[in-house]
Amino acid sequence: MARSICLALTGASGLAYGLRLLDCLLAAGCHVPLLYSQAAQIVARQEMACALPSRPAEARAVLLERLQPAQPDLLRVHGREEWLAPVASGSNPPEAMVVCPCSMGTLAAIAQGLSDNLIERAADVVLKEGRKLVLVPRETPLSVIHLENMLRLARAGAVILPPNPGFYHQPQAVGDLVDFVVARILDQLAVPHTLTARWGA
Repeated sequence: MARSICLALTGASGLAYGLRLLDCLLAAGCHVPLLYSQAAQIVARQEMACALPSRPAEARAVLLERLQPAQPDLLRVHGREEWLAPVASGSNPPEAMVVCPCSMGTLAAIAQGLSDNLIERAADVVLKEGRKLVLVPRETPLSVIHLENMLRLARAGAVILPPNPGFYHQPQAVGDLVDFVVARILDQLAVPHTLTARWGA
């Protein structure tokens, strides 16, 4: 049975990380429930020249056409208010969840347990069920409020993974920097990959 890893795209800069991660998860044979915020639609258009429709079925079609995964049935896209989605309940949680990129607004809402939309609720479920939650916050500089929210989440069991690429692998293109960060996320999820060489290998 395919592993279920929920992926949420929010309105922080860095949507390239999220789309590359989606591509890698599907290639690895993971079932991916995908969630996205309204702000993520704006970022997709601004950074990736990608029109991400508001209707989940249409968004799924756009993503499948863009990524061309070998197993398209592994991708399921949910609406922001789709409260009957499996990820909304602790009776059927995903194995793990990644919010990538993660806006400071989403991070703050998760830290406070607000659960006002499906992204926040799914993250709350993952935390309360003791599953792995990986947050990829893309913001700089960080205020005390940002840092305190991250500390609160880290204490609750979340992994805070800022997209800070290394340079020891001698990147030749922007895609190499994206892959470095996505590789670190996949490592947290224990998903095998060959995106970057291992240190000392």
